[in-house]
Amino acid sequence: MLRTHTCGELQLSSREKEVTLCGWVQKSRDLGGMTFIDMRDRYGITQLVFNMETNAGLYNKARKIGREFVICATGIVKERSNKNLNIPTGEIEIEVKELKVLNPSDVPPFTIEEKTDGGEELRMKYRYLDLRRNPVKKNIILRYEMAREVRKYLDKKDFIEIETPVLIKSTPEGARDFVVPSRLKAGEFYALPQSPQTFKQLLMISGFDKYFQLVKCFRDEDYRADRQPEFTQIDCEMSFVERDDILKTFEGLAKHLFKKIRDFDYTGAFPRLSYSEAIEKYGTDKPDTRFGMLIQDITELAKGKGFKLFDSVEYIGGICVKGGAGYSRKELDTLTAFVRKPQIGATGLVYVKLNSDAVKSSVDKFFTREELDKWAANMKGENGDLLLVLAGERKKTLYALSKLRLEMGKQLDLMDKNTFTPLWVVDFPLLEWDDESQKYHAKHHPFTSAIKDDFHLFKTDPGKIRANAYDLVINGVEIGGGSIRIHDKQEQAEMFRLLGFSHEEAEKQFGFLMNAFRYGAPPHGGIAFGFDRWVTLFGGSNSIRDYIAFPKNTAGRDVMIDTPSALSDEQLGELSLKVVNK
Repeated sequence: MLRTHTCGELQLSSREKEVTLCGWVQKSRDLGGMTFIDMRDRYGITQLVFNMETNAGLYNKARKIGREFVICATGIVKERSNKNLNIPTGEIEIEVKELKVLNPSDVPPFTIEEKTDGGEELRMKYRYLDLRRNPVKKNIILRYEMAREVRKYLDKKDFIEIETPVLIKSTPEGARDFVVPSRLKAGEFYALPQSPQTFKQLLMISGFDKYFQLVKCFRDEDYRADRQPEFTQIDCEMSFVERDDILKTFEGLAKHLFKKIRDFDYTGAFPRLSYSEAIEKYGTDKPDTRFGMLIQDITELAKGKGFKLFDSVEYIGGICVKGGAGYSRKELDTLTAFVRKPQIGATGLVYVKLNSDAVKSSVDKFFTREELDKWAANMKGENGDLLLVLAGERKKTLYALSKLRLEMGKQLDLMDKNTFTPLWVVDFPLLEWDDESQKYHAKHHPFTSAIKDDFHLFKTDPGKIRANAYDLVINGVEIGGGSIRIHDKQEQAEMFRLLGFSHEEAEKQFGFLMNAFRYGAPPHGGIAFGFDRWVTLFGGSNSIRDYIAFPKNTAGRDVMIDTPSALSDEQLGELSLKVVNK
């Protein structure tokens, strides 16, 4: 190799040793007769020193070298007089004897340092330069370390990693597919997988009782900070198991990652929360339990008192903000504006300040002190607290309260990124009714089994059927989800019927799976984790783009390689396609 050592490993124990290092020029400093260059590679930074008195030619050569030049330096390891104990190599420097420029560099479009002057779009365009920066590099290394530990844990549990196809069949349900036209079959298309769901079920039928895969998946949907058109799943499936077996196995994976990646020992079992309880207490099926401030239903206490807004609604609920009675009118107006945002959907906000001398409320005209005291008792409010109340249609109001709760958690700094509160959410609804299409849709996917105690509801009240499904939630982030699958052909056919598939449609879309059920399908279940989200959570960031080597921007575009892009007429012709101008 061109180098004998990396830029991150030399210590005082290597003094007087001749070494050769290769890397990029981080920065150089000319101090009148002495030139210092910080050389960087993936492993760290080492200082090179050039002395005009001992070697004027080499000194002059070093002065001409700019940032990001790729160089190779040979020299003697010396103890530094001005040590930098903030870096592993800060006690030594290299007294250079030979210097080679392996490749010069243009001036980079932004500074490649811990803190850069480049905006996000510029850094995305030059992502290969941004990856040289230490914070971004650490994110990519964290991703690798987590993938390595996932494989280690599952290997010890006798799982086998099996690749499944990337060019598959487009199926209904879920998000929109990315489709790939077939050149040889004009007018026919492959789809990129949103999940390897049917293939991992087929692997169970094949006898591979413990499967996993770190797999690329694709969804053509609207993008935001925690979504990308392509993403990575930890995809897993097991045979001859029930729900508790799945939860125990993958709770173990989570604890393994907590220990290996964050050096955190999580003892005891993860809490389990039913879907209905999560919605009732937190307004969401992915609750952040790092702090309290649970939602309380005060509908019965607040209705029928002459306040028209409350008297005309289905649901009234609120949260108690500990120590919040000191909020100013301006701050409360800001909160009101927050809940009225279209994406939140509330029509207004009622507040009650609990003070020992007086209770101040925005609805004093309609409610007595005694009635407001009952609200406070129900919401566990005490002297110095603030009650925030919303009213309206139950589902929408609970959603708005969930967003208000999270906003207060942020404002009061209750969401420590170094604290992790995992839990399982279980007993989801199997089906969701869609008013627009006037039919049921699968809450998760069409292969999710129902809770056995609810089988009788298939004929009488399908909307009340609970799914044998589960989600792992950490700090309000849905890390993964799964279910016990349907393995009986008749139950699967009944599920398709509830979803509005005719026999012919079900056969056309999923006939291969239904046919496989005829040949001895074992009881099985599995789970898929959003690997990008999990890495992002452990890294303490809010955007999965920070942990993907070459991500797309918020518009789903790769500005570095300028894609998506148009195809030539020749390529379109080969695919029997043409662009229709709108």
